[in-house]
Amino acid sequence: MDPGRDERDDEERLDLFGFVPFRLNRLAAEVSAALSIEYAARYGLDIPEWRVLATLGFRREPCSAQYISHCTRTHKSTISRAVTALLEREVIERVENEADRREFRLRLTRKGRILYEDLIPRLLRKEREILTCLSAQERKEFARLLGKVEKSLGLVQTSREADEKEAY
Repeated sequence: MDPGRDERDDEERLDLFGFVPFRLNRLAAEVSAALSIEYAARYGLDIPEWRVLATLGFRREPCSAQYISHCTRTHKSTISRAVTALLEREVIERVENEADRREFRLRLTRKGRILYEDLIPRLLRKEREILTCLSAQERKEFARLLGKVEKSLGLVQTSREADEKEAY
């Protein structure tokens, strides 16, 4: 053993490739990049714009940019830039909040809804491709385990639950 090296060095050394937060972040980045291929070239959307579109697409009611930021765990300034770009492209629109006339909410325009509905089957197909390495049972178990971790962190887990929340 190296005299200048403490035995504890190996025990306390972080194995980055075994560290779950690192693995989840890396996996999320790769999956996000794989999906972005579907919407970047064809629709000219970047990842934050897709997050805005996706959040508004599953909602029944308009919501605030702050909700989108919380829902997607994306910084509010990033969401703000995406909202501005989508407003300019007339993919989304602002609507007055009837409960508080000083606040505006966001929703898809007809053009945005068409884009969203055209894109979703492509993304679902890409998701299936990504998960082909897992059996049907493994996919079910993977979804269950992800749900368990999400629940332990207090994250909303269903579209219905998210629809019922005004703020995330």
